[in-house]
Amino acid sequence: MDDRAQFAVGWGTLSLINAGLARAYDRSGLIWWLISLFLGPIATFLLVILGKARPFV
Repeated sequence: MDDRAQFAVGWGTLSLINAGLARAYDRSGLIWWLISLFLGPIATFLLVILGKARPFV
């Protein structure tokens, strides 16, 4: 497996982890999965900093 393929697999895996993390924080897994495809580790950082979603009242 060449370096680009390994990078793509790692980036894709991170996006799936971020989707699961988003669901744990009561956020949309699909939206955060898409964001993660573009931002990668930055999306992980944002999820952790933002924390749990607050319900609209």
